[in-house]
Amino acid sequence: MTIDMPTGRTLLQKIWDTHVVLHDDKSGQDLLHVDRLILTDTSSFHAFDLLRAEGLPVRNPRNIFGGPDHFAASRGPAIDDVADEERRALVRGLANDCAEYGLGHFGLGDGRMGISHVVGPEQGMTLPGLFLLCGDSHTSTHGALGALAFGMGGGTAHVMATGCLWVKPLKAMRARVEGKRPFGVAAKDVILAIIRELGPAGGFGHVIEYAGSTIEAMTIEERLTVCNMSIEAGARGGLIAPDETTFAYLHGRPMAPRGAQWDAAVAYWRTLRSDPAAAFDREIAIDATALAPMVSWGNTAADVVPVDGRVPDPRERADAGERGAMERSLAYMGLEPGMPLAGLPVDQVFIGSCTNGRIEDLRDAAALLKNRKARVPALVVPGSNVVKAQAEREGLDRIFIEAGFTWGHPGCSMCVGTNGDTVAAGQRCMSTSNRNFMGRQGPGSRTHLASPIMAAAAAVTGRITDVRELL
Repeated sequence: MTIDMPTGRTLLQKIWDTHVVLHDDKSGQDLLHVDRLILTDTSSFHAFDLLRAEGLPVRNPRNIFGGPDHFAASRGPAIDDVADEERRALVRGLANDCAEYGLGHFGLGDGRMGISHVVGPEQGMTLPGLFLLCGDSHTSTHGALGALAFGMGGGTAHVMATGCLWVKPLKAMRARVEGKRPFGVAAKDVILAIIRELGPAGGFGHVIEYAGSTIEAMTIEERLTVCNMSIEAGARGGLIAPDETTFAYLHGRPMAPRGAQWDAAVAYWRTLRSDPAAAFDREIAIDATALAPMVSWGNTAADVVPVDGRVPDPRERADAGERGAMERSLAYMGLEPGMPLAGLPVDQVFIGSCTNGRIEDLRDAAALLKNRKARVPALVVPGSNVVKAQAEREGLDRIFIEAGFTWGHPGCSMCVGTNGDTVAAGQRCMSTSNRNFMGRQGPGSRTHLASPIMAAAAAVTGRITDVRELL
């Protein structure tokens, strides 16, 4: 007698299955329908040049949006504030290309302009169940709203011309985080702990679904932070099942459905969660109650320890390749094995990026900075003009300015260092961004990743500080 075992699908499988146009047996790839494509100022011009050369139109112009972020100047909102002539030309070119092909564009003078992974969610461009692409690796951010989203290194012209993309099927991983976060532990600390567990390549070939009571208790902006850094574990994307928190966040957004369409959409979105019997290719578990504020010591997001911890010793690692990588990182960062990170002087602080440039991030940092003064140069850059305007309505800009911070205009800024905001060689920056590889914030720069409140604590003390001592 054969007993039929219960079967189920993961959230990844459910979204994937609804987007398959056809399957190619020879390559093993699926042709997926693309719901949204976001273009940035870094490389989109190649796609437009190819369309023109081939005489091809854009298939679904209403589903494609562009805007500058990497090259946008934090010193001012005008095109002339972009100091580099070549990058200024790319910002202009994206505006002209979008106008020529009838695409949505959030330009420097637009009140909606900002980092693509901040603009998408806040405009309702990102919706549960969609397949969304962008030429930037941190497109995984959008998975916080239940969208399958990842960056693409090429193929933009193909997507623009066909509305589809060939993709090799991905594996599903679940990271279950349970328990109430301790005092002073932010969403950034949760994802850094997950990446430390997985390693910088532990998620390769997977989409990570984040689940558990800790994730369910997070706000959407906290979930965006978590999904944003999925790529730092080598994963293709991150996903969180949509719930009532998701629906409340999206309701009334400019591009979200309305009326009867909203009701129908929510009814469908409620089905977008992994079935109880769904099988994952890999699962990990994190106890949130045991977490502490985290800070990075090396050159990957997996190189992190609790702020009250010590720099690890490469000699304790059995793998020769891992030992060598750690030794190179320690030499670059100017650190010694066994030394405590707390108390290490920093030269500057950056708060912003698609990881931590949203209104809740700014509120958290400002709450700590109120009636305090920064001891080192510090820059805060809102993730979008919407965030900037909200912060200014709440008086957060005054708190930052009175604390000695520079209040910048929206863009990627010092996270990637392509708009002129950089860290000098040999200097340490406490940063809320997502990457800390060698030279990320400028040649020879030393980046310590942390949450907004940890960055604020470093600003007012001039050193890496356990924020729990100041709260």
